[in-house]
Amino acid sequence: MTDEQESLTRIAVFNHKGGVSKTTSVFHVGWMLAERGHTVLMVDTDPQCNLTGMVMGFRGSGELEAFYKNHGDSTIRSAVAPAFEGRPRPIEAVETVQVPGRTGLHLMAGDIRLAEYEVTLGIAQELSGSIQALQNVPGSLSYAIDVTARSIGADYVLIDMSPGLGAINQNLVGISDYVIVPVAPDFFSVMAIDSLTRVLPRWRRWASQAAEMEILSEAAYPFPNRQAKVLGTIVQRFRPRAGRPAAAFQRWIDEIGTAFKANLRPALEKSGQALSRQAYTAAGIGQDMALAYIADFNSLIGVSQEHSTPVFALTADQIPNVGVVLETNLDSAERFHEEFSELALRIENLVASGRGESVGTLDPVEAPTEVDGE
Repeated sequence: MTDEQESLTRIAVFNHKGGVSKTTSVFHVGWMLAERGHTVLMVDTDPQCNLTGMVMGFRGSGELEAFYKNHGDSTIRSAVAPAFEGRPRPIEAVETVQVPGRTGLHLMAGDIRLAEYEVTLGIAQELSGSIQALQNVPGSLSYAIDVTARSIGADYVLIDMSPGLGAINQNLVGISDYVIVPVAPDFFSVMAIDSLTRVLPRWRRWASQAAEMEILSEAAYPFPNRQAKVLGTIVQRFRPRAGRPAAAFQRWIDEIGTAFKANLRPALEKSGQALSRQAYTAAGIGQDMALAYIADFNSLIGVSQEHSTPVFALTADQIPNVGVVLETNLDSAERFHEEFSELALRIENLVASGRGESVGTLDPVEAPTEVDGE
C-alpha cells in the first residue's frame, strides 16, 4: 500500500517558538479525534517529555525516572536506536501507553536521550555528505512512528515537537503529511511566522531532494516522499474581555493574521505546502489560516493537568468548586468542548480534501468569544 492510498495521517504540531501550547494542543486535539471515533497515536519527540508527563500524570522527576527504568525500551528513542547505533536488529513497533479515560488514544513516550541523536541525524541529512553507514538514519523516525501507529491501527498520528530548528524537527516535518502551527498572541509569535516563511519552504526542498536520493530511497528505512502541507494555525492563550480578546491580545491576533495572509500563506502556496484555496474555504478557514481561536483555560488548566484530562472533558467531580463557580467552570468546559469538536471537524475535512474526497462546507471560523471561568 502506498502512502497516497493508506488511511494513516501524520500531523506535525510545530512552531519553533516556545510557550505556544504545542503539547496542550496535541493532547486536546488527540483526545477529541479519539472521542470522534478515530484511533490516535500521540508521539512525544520533545526531550522535555511534557506530553509524556501529562499523559502519565507524573508529578516529579522521580516518577519519570521510574518509568524509564521499567519501560525504557518503549520510547521514541529506543525505537530508532537500531538505526542510530548500528544495532543488529530491525526497528520494530514499541509498546504504546493507552491514555486513561479515552479509548482509542495512545502515546508513544518521549525520551530526553533523543536529543543525543541530533548531531548524527544532522550529519546524515547533509545530502552531499550522506554515506552508506548513515543511509538508514534519515528514514528511521518515519519508519518507527509508522510501524508503531500501524500496530494499533491508528488513523491519526500527532507529533508533539520541541521548539527549535534542528535536524530532528526538520526531519519530523519532512516525514509528516500535514503541519499545524500553534501561536500565542505576542510579538515573538509574529516574528516566528516571519521566520517560518523562509524555513518551511527550505525544509520542503530538502525533503523532496532526500526522497529522490537513491542512497536514501533504497535504505532499509527509506525516507518517504510526503510533501507536508500546512493545515493552519491555532491561536490561543488570550484573555477575553466583554466577549472579545482584551485589547493587548487583539492587537497581536490581528498582527498574526496579517503575517499569515501577507507572508506565510503566499510562501506556502508558492512552495506547494498549502492545500487549495477551495479546501480552506470549504472548511470555513479564511486567508489568515486560523483553524480555531482558543481562549486561556484559566484555572481549569491546573485541574486538567492534575487529572490528566483535557479541559473540555473535566467533570463536576474533578473540578474543586461548588455552587456558582462550579457551574461557571462547567459551562466553560462545555464551550471548550464545542470549540475543539469544531477544530477536529475542520482537521478531518481538510485531510479528506487533501485525499481528493468530497466534503461538505463548514461555517467560517468565528472570532473569539468570552470564556468565563475563574
